[in-house]
Amino acid sequence: MRIGEVSRTTLETEIKVKWNLDGKGQSKVKTGIGFFDHMLTAFAKHGFFDLEICAKGDLEVDAHHTVEDVGIVLGQALNQALGNKAGIARFGTAFLPMDEVLVMASIDISGRPYACFAWNLTDEQLGAFPAVLAEEFFRALAFNGGITLHIQEVAGGNMHHLLEAAFKATARALAQACSSDPRVEGLLSTKGRLG
Repeated sequence: MRIGEVSRTTLETEIKVKWNLDGKGQSKVKTGIGFFDHMLTAFAKHGFFDLEICAKGDLEVDAHHTVEDVGIVLGQALNQALGNKAGIARFGTAFLPMDEVLVMASIDISGRPYACFAWNLTDEQLGAFPAVLAEEFFRALAFNGGITLHIQEVAGGNMHHLLEAAFKATARALAQACSSDPRVEGLLSTKGRLG
């Protein structure tokens, strides 16, 4: 079983994550930010990841620390769960429609962290979640998971739909990249290493 289990405590947040890459899409998510919980639940469901997240943050300040730190810990758990990365497909791309919105997410589990966004986020509040924080989450996930991540808005519209499509597309692309490919011997790299 490819499972990553990471805890992180700072003066701003306390976060525990358990991530089973080979799950069934089951999740227990509690961050104190309703919309964020909804996105992470969708992420687990559409990536077929079993995911447990318990986060306590300084929400009396705002949601920023909690959202970013959950991304950090998830990235670390992903890296742990992938181990030496032998035999994985490495690359994944998904286009996800949600009504009027279409989002593309593409991933390379490269060991070279990078995040690129081509979307039109606004400062709209979705419950207690400012839409612009999605970028902080995905950047933290990419840099701590050692992945290259591109998210692109192909067709835009409602901000709830845009973010939900981004979380689901990223989950689908990541599941594809993490999947085992029997044709891959060792690492899928001409260098013989990732990073």
